[in-house]
Amino acid sequence: MKTLKNKIILFVIAFVVLLSFSAYKPDFFEIAKQIEIFTSLFKTINMNYVDETNPAELMTNSAKEMLEQLDPYTVFMNAQDIEDARLFQSRDYVGVGARLFYENDALIVSEIYHNLSADKSGLKIGDRITMIDNIPVKDLKENSQKLIGGKKNSIVNIGVRRKNELLTFSLVRGNTPPKAVPSSKLLENGIGYIALDRFSETAASEVEIAVKTHIINEAKGLILDLRNNPGGLLSEAVKVVNLFVPKDQLVVYTTSNIEAHNTTFTTQKQPVSLDIPLAIIINEKSASASEIVAGALQDLDRAVVIGEKSFGKGLVQRPMTLPYGTQLKITISRYHTPSGRCIQALDYNNRTNNGTARKIETFKTFTTKNGREVLDGGGIRPDIQTSNRANNRFINNLINGKAVFKFTNAFCLENDEPTFDTFKVDDKTYKQFKTYVLNDAAVILSDTEEELEQLKTSIIDDGLENILETTVTDIRDKIKTERIALLDTYSKELRFELSCEIIKRYFYRQGLYEYLVLFDTTLSEAVKTLLDPSSYNKLLN
Repeated sequence: MKTLKNKIILFVIAFVVLLSFSAYKPDFFEIAKQIEIFTSLFKTINMNYVDETNPAELMTNSAKEMLEQLDPYTVFMNAQDIEDARLFQSRDYVGVGARLFYENDALIVSEIYHNLSADKSGLKIGDRITMIDNIPVKDLKENSQKLIGGKKNSIVNIGVRRKNELLTFSLVRGNTPPKAVPSSKLLENGIGYIALDRFSETAASEVEIAVKTHIINEAKGLILDLRNNPGGLLSEAVKVVNLFVPKDQLVVYTTSNIEAHNTTFTTQKQPVSLDIPLAIIINEKSASASEIVAGALQDLDRAVVIGEKSFGKGLVQRPMTLPYGTQLKITISRYHTPSGRCIQALDYNNRTNNGTARKIETFKTFTTKNGREVLDGGGIRPDIQTSNRANNRFINNLINGKAVFKFTNAFCLENDEPTFDTFKVDDKTYKQFKTYVLNDAAVILSDTEEELEQLKTSIIDDGLENILETTVTDIRDKIKTERIALLDTYSKELRFELSCEIIKRYFYRQGLYEYLVLFDTTLSEAVKTLLDPSSYNKLLN
């Protein structure tokens, strides 16, 4: 009975896949041949393997392994994955006002949203959630996040480890989402500042309200800060661009080898303002929808782009239904800005020996509306390059990894709330950070250490243990010496990142943007540009 059932399932899957491909693919015979091979392989394994097999698990794992050869955005979802996604997207499923990630048998609190349940209950960034409604997180692993959210106004009880304390909290689930615009203010010099950190369903309307308010207050120019904005809804990105450019203007289009996937997106309304000077700030974590906004306004010579090169995600995904309640989220096309640029930074068809996608290194030149030259590949390049970050892998790994985060957690437990408008990381605090980095192997473990361990293993395997300790110890000493030098060289950049992380602990995301207004060099450059009409116009023309 089991064998007959497997045959029927495989026949249906093969038939549906063949039918689907026949509509689009010219290499029909090759696809049919490979499906037949896979069907035979799958059937043979399930009928003959020495131990009992799990056909569903085998299929899911093989699908995921196959998709890893494509790109990280093309994902197979089984019926349970689909159900989980529906749950998270349901209006009946709400959170507690905190961002979390799973690590070492606990959910780590990475951000607290102001005045929501987690904040009101006293939860802090860095807290380790180990129990959820008397269920150990280590038993649930990544699935533990599902239990934090739930029905509006219901209560979830959590157990938390904070340093050496065990604490309990009762959190009321709510449905107030964080604002897409956490900060909007008119600076003392008359420039309007708007921070947009997500393209949610309300992003464009929130930005529109902020823009209109600044215009009413006679702002001399506007800054739209898209740093650390990972993207979101494409429709909201188009609407944000529409605030500054005419109706029926091309904002973005997609291309694919499948004609049906080629789409154009244009503005649908009259703009709020066509002439107010505009600067867009981006960094390496500005991605997807953020890059569409920055790229379109740059191509149309409507804004000066300032900061760092953006992330470079130019691939479009769409969910497609598969048999038996499964689904495939598949990359179907590439984004292009109005000039024709594709912002994709990684070439997943061209990989290194260890399987890592290579960066696109051959760039094409395009022209903006006014004839300025811009390049494709590798994200959006700013018109004015500024950076608070270091051009060094070790230092950037400290910033983007857990070093700054974990040190700040410990620092905030031992220190009082700082004075907002004067706080900067002093010499004593930075010395503590250096000691922490150099002494915590878990923090500084990098590709260098991993490769060194592999070398150590090879030396032992080759029977050369006599030279091992001297060689490895000498290399490690030199690595430590170089790292001390790097920590001194990039002291300014690391102090700034530490200051921002500490400020966010006490004053939330809104406070972080207020702090940037006071001390951020990139934002200062944007203000300077907008207050100098000749420089601004020269950049755009």
